[in-house]
Amino acid sequence: MTSPSTASIEAVHDHAAHPRRWWLLAVLALAQLMVVLDGTIVNIALREAQIELGMSDGDRTWVVTIYVLAFGSLLLLGGRIADYWGRKRSFMLGMVGFAIASGIGGIAATTEQLLIARGLQGAFAALLAPASLAILTITFPNGKDRIKAFAVYGAIGGGGAAVGLLLGGVLTEYASWGWCLLVNVPIAVVAIVAGIPLIRESRAHGNTRYDLPGAALIVGGLASLVYGFSQAENGWGRWETIGFLALGVVLLAAFVWVESRASNPLLPLRVILNRVRGGAFLVSLLTGAALLGGLLFLTFYFQVVLLYSPLQSGLASLPMTFTIMIGATVLSRFLPTIGVRLPMTVGPIVAAAGLTWLSFITVEGNYVVQVLPGIILLGIGLACIFVPLQNVALSGIDQHDAGVASAAVSATQQIGGSIGTALFTALYTAAISAYLATNPSSATSEFEAYVDGYSTAFLWAAALILLAAPISFFLVRPSKDELMNVSDAVHLG
Repeated sequence: MTSPSTASIEAVHDHAAHPRRWWLLAVLALAQLMVVLDGTIVNIALREAQIELGMSDGDRTWVVTIYVLAFGSLLLLGGRIADYWGRKRSFMLGMVGFAIASGIGGIAATTEQLLIARGLQGAFAALLAPASLAILTITFPNGKDRIKAFAVYGAIGGGGAAVGLLLGGVLTEYASWGWCLLVNVPIAVVAIVAGIPLIRESRAHGNTRYDLPGAALIVGGLASLVYGFSQAENGWGRWETIGFLALGVVLLAAFVWVESRASNPLLPLRVILNRVRGGAFLVSLLTGAALLGGLLFLTFYFQVVLLYSPLQSGLASLPMTFTIMIGATVLSRFLPTIGVRLPMTVGPIVAAAGLTWLSFITVEGNYVVQVLPGIILLGIGLACIFVPLQNVALSGIDQHDAGVASAAVSATQQIGGSIGTALFTALYTAAISAYLATNPSSATSEFEAYVDGYSTAFLWAAALILLAAPISFFLVRPSKDELMNVSDAVHLG
């Protein structure tokens, strides 16, 4: 039997000198972009889809939530499948399945068909994403090339959500809302054709049994939590809200208990109990909640209150994308000198400042004054978080756990996004109800109530992401040994 440490050495030897590793990075980046932007590309198309399919407001939110929920809850299992079955096989199957699910969603004629397609998209993304990140991890095992590769991958992780808003606006404006899903088909075809000759197969050795009880508990626990938060918009004291939230906590506690005793756990506790990696996972969870939840309500503000067209809404989000890309490029150059702790501490503070700025929006809506500074600050903060985040979260990971650790990074962001979306929706609904209860009903007061709800969501998003600053400062303090596989040149101060 090949030991995990031996397997790790073999993998590094096999992949470190990949002659076309930068072309391979382009393929992996394309896959990452497709998965990330699908979390937001339908946001702008939701109003058109809601009208055409006759969706309720609750169903409209679930079009977003069901994707990130399926994605986040199945990522750990997807990571283990990638580890054991083979990363290249998993990447290809995930890409094919994602394309098929996208095609089904793009031609959906009913709400049920669209929700099923979105769930399937999330399930196949849960297989594709960890395979992609694991391939990246073993292709760029150390040194400055790894920093550059992860900077590109991290920037796409942060900017892909904003790119989704722009692309969704263009497609909805000039084609139809269905093309926000159908666009994935040609992207997948390009990635598959290019990836077949570039990607080398790799898999973990040793114990490769699947932890099915752990998989069932994590999926059930997360689904219960998200559903409980979604029910909170009808009242926090209702039995559906309290019952499902409590059930979610119990199932997740049972998951931790099972993982601590399983011979081959779905999520080895050694992956998350490391102080540095555990801190990085918490930062990822909070960032995902603030980013995906916050952007959803920014889109609603553009279209419902400011009456922007889908294209205008996408263009209005573009400055954040540019800011993330530029910030990631600049930061990747200085990261070996300044280390990871400083940007991961400052980033959440800057991002929280941007979300707080957005909370001062009004019905009249001056974009240049009330929105633009906020999304630029948010972009700067996200760049500071995402560039070092995945690097740190995967530091010191053995090749045997590369897939599941990669899955945990993506899972925390997606789980945060699903919980954040459900939580912010409940808070938004409560704020609207409170405003209308104390103000006379009129056309103007209705829009003011919406704005009050959006402001509430932005403030809660700011509070959540701000929590990531002290976590980074006190926990994300890697030793030289912990980051030796990331870069020998990283300054740790």
